[in-house]
Amino acid sequence: MADPTLADLLQHTPHSVAAGPPPNSITVAAVRQDSRAIAAGDCFVAVPGFSVDGHQFLAQAVAAGATAVVVQADRRAQWEAAPADAEVAVIEVEDSRIALADLAAARHNFPARRLTVIGVTGTDGKTTTSYLTHALLSADGHDCGLVNGVEFHIGGEWRANESGETTPEADLLQPLLAEMVAAGQTHAVIETSSHGLELQRVRNCDFDVALFTGLSDDHLDFHNTRERYLAAKLSLFEALDEQSSTGRERFAVVRAEDPLRETIAAAHSRRTILASNGDAPDDAEVTAQPLSQDAAGAQLRVVTPGGALAARLRLPGAFNIGNAALAVGAAWGLGVRPTALQRGFADARAVPGRMESIDEGQPFGVIVDAAATGPALRAALEALRPHVTGRLLLVFGAAGERDPARRSAMGVVAAELADHSVITSENPRSEDPTQIVAAIAEAMRNAGAAERLVEEPDRRAAIRRALAEAQPDDLVLIAGKGAEPTLIFADHTDPWDDRTVAREELRRLLS
Repeated sequence: MADPTLADLLQHTPHSVAAGPPPNSITVAAVRQDSRAIAAGDCFVAVPGFSVDGHQFLAQAVAAGATAVVVQADRRAQWEAAPADAEVAVIEVEDSRIALADLAAARHNFPARRLTVIGVTGTDGKTTTSYLTHALLSADGHDCGLVNGVEFHIGGEWRANESGETTPEADLLQPLLAEMVAAGQTHAVIETSSHGLELQRVRNCDFDVALFTGLSDDHLDFHNTRERYLAAKLSLFEALDEQSSTGRERFAVVRAEDPLRETIAAAHSRRTILASNGDAPDDAEVTAQPLSQDAAGAQLRVVTPGGALAARLRLPGAFNIGNAALAVGAAWGLGVRPTALQRGFADARAVPGRMESIDEGQPFGVIVDAAATGPALRAALEALRPHVTGRLLLVFGAAGERDPARRSAMGVVAAELADHSVITSENPRSEDPTQIVAAIAEAMRNAGAAERLVEEPDRRAAIRRALAEAQPDDLVLIAGKGAEPTLIFADHTDPWDDRTVAREELRRLLS
């Protein structure tokens, strides 16, 4: 298919032509916001970032072959000062993030309009819920794609998400959806972060179903207040009221136990399915109730209006039962048959880095989990505690350039629930990792755990220390990163995987 003209794409977003040749004389090979990825014939969208402004790289983008650049009106001084090229179209917009989302979707012929799109948002549990929803839909014969913070599933292929973002930028996300359409897939599950919503990354994703996993105080470094954080989440549900391009019935899913259930229901006029883990009022439409639980998961009784059945959830913890209930609600609302629900849980892909057991023959347990907030860490430790006959050891830290309140919250939880903690680095970014570790340690000491902590900013060394400390029947929880493939510092990013490092250090310890 021939590349569209710039004029074809611009009809889908407000703009003005500031300079250069007419847009109908330029074709666009790709829309990109990363100047390092620009190739000949691309359109470069200059996005003001939090630490770097894309308008600083206009000259590099043009030198790399961009034939059009999109600039923001309030950055006029920057883009007018950039070297001019009479062959390059300069397009002025009010908000380049909105333009990026509009142009990227248009470049790929709005792929979401040909998919049933399910968005999963909330503070914790998004990734697991997205995997479970994908598994239940797939078990009923739906060819379902997946985009989450860990992996993409497109056309039968699994790929690691190497973008560093839970929800990729629009110029990465729209091509993924287009690949799904080209592969004949009919459904797509997207893990939808508050950053993704606030920063327009999921604009033009035409969500048919929206799931809410819950809200706790987090990301206040970005949203400033809990009200703004909630407002970002609610925008996913408000979008359900937009006119459907497919005519499909749209709906929301929220846990019946969630204190924000009425707020979620009030954010839109569509159907709201209440899903319960068995502790809710009688108005839950679907239920995933634990019959028994162990260190590897739970035996569930799944109840829908279509009947009840038994299913095995291969994830431990009450919070994962709540995630399973949400997935059942989404699947039921989309017409998945009860027997397929049972098969879906049985066939569900192990969630990488979520309560993942690491076994190299050691006489103690090792679990890697992505818990990176106070509530998530509490849920993980509480889920594991009943199944530990020895001590519960913890390796954890807190990310830099994120809400500083995480540090004290996680420190308090560790002081309360862990027998011994090694506090370490977790994506410090531009912050000093020793200061982040010290802030967590101070919170733990204030909570009375001064004798039960060690400060070790080097994450590998921290994992090594915890494993060396462990005795038979102990359990070591390595928390915070899960299956993340990198460790992010101010001036570089290192390849990293807690699971790989744990295996390496266990083999070293046991040799």
